[in-house]
Amino acid sequence: QVQLVESGGGLVQAGGSLRLSCAASGSIFSISTMGWYRQAPGKQRELVAALTSADTTNYADSVKGRFTISRDNAKNTVYLQMNNLKPEDTAVYYCNLRFLITDYWGQGTQVTVSS
Repeated sequence: QVQLVESGGGLVQAGGSLRLSCAASGSIFSISTMGWYRQAPGKQRELVAALTSADTTNYADSVKGRFTISRDNAKNTVYLQMNNLKPEDTAVYYCNLRFLITDYWGQGTQVTVSS
């Protein structure tokens, strides 16, 4: 069983930065695709960034050039560095681990960007 625990959310002014972390339990982290999703009030959950075990990345157009996803396999942790934050980035951010056809989710962490 995999458990994901996110941290690093909070309140920040527009133009500021935050770094989210997600620590995973279990032994499949290094061979899994890790992702960050977000869900704003009244909206569907959307992919923000993903990072495969082969270090291939995928970003939503809205965050390209501002957000960076990275992983530390020795620590079973994935990060999301968020720079130049905008009010429209306000959402609950969820960590995702995908192994074969199974998805695991964290509990979410709130990110609020004030204008």
